[in-house]
Amino acid sequence: MLVFVFPGQGSQSPGFLAPWLELPGVADRLRWASAVVGDDLVAHGTVSDADTLRDTAVAQPLIVAAGLLGLRELVASPAELAGVAGAVAGHSVGELTAAAATGALSPEQALVLVRERGRAMATAAASTPTGMSAVLGGDPDEVAAVLAAHGLTPANANGGGQVVAAGTVEALAALAAAPPAKARVIPLQVAGAFHTEHMRPAVGTLEALAAGLEPGTASVPLAANADGELVSDGREVLRRLVAQVSRPVRWDLCQQAFAALGVTGLIEVPPAGTLTNLAKRSLKGVDVLALKTPDDLERARTMIAEHGGGVHATTTVEVGR
Repeated sequence: MLVFVFPGQGSQSPGFLAPWLELPGVADRLRWASAVVGDDLVAHGTVSDADTLRDTAVAQPLIVAAGLLGLRELVASPAELAGVAGAVAGHSVGELTAAAATGALSPEQALVLVRERGRAMATAAASTPTGMSAVLGGDPDEVAAVLAAHGLTPANANGGGQVVAAGTVEALAALAAAPPAKARVIPLQVAGAFHTEHMRPAVGTLEALAAGLEPGTASVPLAANADGELVSDGREVLRRLVAQVSRPVRWDLCQQAFAALGVTGLIEVPPAGTLTNLAKRSLKGVDVLALKTPDDLERARTMIAEHGGGVHATTTVEVGR
């Protein structure tokens, strides 16, 4: 059982797309994506600095475009994906990439949605200074209690002892000054308290856009951010994509869904690394690969041959309701 995962915001880094643009056709496809989102993704993927890439309106379209470009080097269509993968999932904005990869959305629909998502979330973030910090380790109950005491939201439950706290910059500073016992607090390079009520204004924007879309059926089930449920109906995928902007990401439950399916191989598309590291801690014994550069493609193709087969779940997997 092979699964593909698609990273979220914070995974990008300066120049990460440069080696990919050396492959035939990749630069052309990225220029097309740039035209759709109305920004120069070629520049952002090659020469833009870290401060520029931290901008939500820049980072989110870049991450979705990069993920689709990287996947295209391995599988050319949703139908081909169905022949090799048993399930997919995307973390936060990566769920849009996953939807496009499976055909629940077209690439153009996903790019327009992520363009407006990034803009709306950036606007929402600008109204109040907010941010996010990873909390690594510590007793789970104590971590939850400390976050609640500071008025922070556990916006990402990532598994492997990692929770991402989100809220005002003052509350995050207080958390850093007095972290839970045996826990480390690491500020993240994002520009707002994503997946919290601070993002509620962005949900309305996306709801209005989604009403005019005609999604397709996903060729491969998606393990949804909210609860790890496997979803294939395009309208339900779209509904969840809109709602998750202001709701916590339960990546721990997505990984539990993979385990329940019997996953043996996991490939993370560019900008890869974050989700692979989480899988190493939570999915012991699973063969994992971060597809960081074209040099990793040969290994990825070997993994597809070893683990692929497109055996899809036929019933809903429910985890941790």
